[in-house]
Amino acid sequence: MPIKPSIAVIDDDEAIRDATVGLLRSVGFIAKAFPSAEDFLNSNRIRITTCLIADVKMTGMSGLELYGRLAALGAPIPTILITAYPDDQTRARALNAGVTGYLTKPFSERELLDCIDLAFGHEVLYAPLKQ
Repeated sequence: MPIKPSIAVIDDDEAIRDATVGLLRSVGFIAKAFPSAEDFLNSNRIRITTCLIADVKMTGMSGLELYGRLAALGAPIPTILITAYPDDQTRARALNAGVTGYLTKPFSERELLDCIDLAFGHEVLYAPLKQ
């Protein structure tokens, strides 16, 4: 039996965290929410996390800084950045650094799931969304 991917959702907006985790769980992923990058780094979930979904702008460390910190430690995790304040320069920096996806809030469920597929490098098996 394959191991289910474990996805960490890191966003200082509780409503976004809860909605994203709810979506991920509804299609069969293991999902855990964190209110900050620091909380994620201090957790015991880094080794088992197979994908990150992180807000670009948060109090403290940004999602892009978190990705850079993990990459510097030799433990880069496929990362999807989400933002309510898109800017082309940050998007280019993120994608050039190796981030898998950069989504502007509000994004569709399909956009997020497509980015997760890309993060895993193949189509991930999850329950289909109800149309």
